[in-house]
Amino acid sequence: MTTSPLDRAADSFAAELARHRTERGLSKKQLANLMGFDPSYVSHVEGRRHRPTEDFARRAEAVLEASGAIWQRFREYDELRHARNERHPREPGIPGQWMPPGTGLIVEREIATLTHTDDSYRCVIRRELYNAGVEPVTRYLVRVAVDRYPNDPGRSNRHHREHPLSFAELQLCAYREEAGEREAMHWRAKHDRDAFKEIWLLFENGERRFPLYPGRRATIEYAYTVGQDKWGPWFQRAVRVPTRHLAVRLDLPVALDPQVWGAETSLSAEEGPLRTAVTRSDEGDRAIFDWATDDPPLNARYRLQWRFRAQPEPEAEGGRVRPSDRMRGLGIVQRGADLLRRPARPLDLPREEPVAREIIDRLLAALARLDELHPFTKGVGIAAPQLDIDRAATVVRPPDRTAEPIVLLNPRVVDEAPHTDEQYEGCLSFFDHRGLVPRPLRLDVEHAQYDGSRIITSFEFGMARLVAHEIDHLEGRLYVDRMAPGVPLVPIEEYRESGNPWRY
Repeated sequence: MTTSPLDRAADSFAAELARHRTERGLSKKQLANLMGFDPSYVSHVEGRRHRPTEDFARRAEAVLEASGAIWQRFREYDELRHARNERHPREPGIPGQWMPPGTGLIVEREIATLTHTDDSYRCVIRRELYNAGVEPVTRYLVRVAVDRYPNDPGRSNRHHREHPLSFAELQLCAYREEAGEREAMHWRAKHDRDAFKEIWLLFENGERRFPLYPGRRATIEYAYTVGQDKWGPWFQRAVRVPTRHLAVRLDLPVALDPQVWGAETSLSAEEGPLRTAVTRSDEGDRAIFDWATDDPPLNARYRLQWRFRAQPEPEAEGGRVRPSDRMRGLGIVQRGADLLRRPARPLDLPREEPVAREIIDRLLAALARLDELHPFTKGVGIAAPQLDIDRAATVVRPPDRTAEPIVLLNPRVVDEAPHTDEQYEGCLSFFDHRGLVPRPLRLDVEHAQYDGSRIITSFEFGMARLVAHEIDHLEGRLYVDRMAPGVPLVPIEEYRESGNPWRY
């Protein structure tokens, strides 16, 4: 039997999908869960019983990181499909939303608002849903997670063990709207942990059931309250269901002088700054911060963070000042700031020689202040972005305190040893922890002189590690990006190598 070009294109897409899935070692069910699709649909596409959709192809490409191969096969299929439809128009489906059976639930629009009150935070989530599947939707899973000290997991875990989040204090309420009608939704707990709750919102209440049937739309809204003693300075949205539009709003008091920034991560990219800026508008005594994105990839996470410049940092346990608080007090930018995740701007030398010398003077002065707080027996470095200076300059002081600090302007690594070792590193921008980081044992670095000429300097062992750490800062990386997956940070209280040099 002769197959049509359209059938052959669909077969090619299915084969490409199956190849990348098996190369990743994923079952059809695992892939479906990562993509947010019904497992039977993945099976039907691979078995040629269902044709792919654009949404399906995009998400498969992102999840499987297929370097464009899956997307290319879909484009070939889609061009043939459109050519056929122009000759034989089909009945129109849902405008802009046509998907075959099995696609599942879609969030067409989510608006998440967090409001700071006198002693708590009030969170309101509003989602416009569309059922593109073949079964009625009778419940919807939501999550509530708190983290009082997001940069100090050990302290945060201890805090929430002593002060667990309870369902009673959440004051959770939920509603469903459809065709102008608003009804309360009952809910049922799925998981109950100290700092984490999973909750089923039910499409029913004491009076009746109101499932979301295939092809229908409805809006759900739920809200809860968390005290300031349990909510840290962050608000994260995770894309677990195919989503068309995501918007986040922070409503904070102007009197606290809030500063807000954000970061994002996905299956195919490490953490980096938000691709679009957070905007601010003041309304009376409230500062409103808005951010939004269209078609976020599945499993992406977007986190807004803030600090109140008019409010002292929370006191550490036992009245002790945390090492990170000391660093912050010296003017060192702390983890979470956008500047630490951006490549620094090169210096135009020799034209900007006065600028370069002024920056180096500030970095050297910061090193002198740091020596008053910590011995730094392994040596120490500081990069311009850590002082809120967006330029490619850093200084590194060897472990020998009598040695002159090394100045690096516009540095770049040109060669490195093939052999590496793992040692614990600290960072001035999150000094409460140490992390086990692999680094090359030798590093050759090309860097500029004040007169614009360039030289190459070779560094070995501990100095190679220090220099690599600082060059990472100038390229928008932190040492946590170099750590092996699953290796935890060690709280400073549990680290036993302070005061000892690295061993080679």
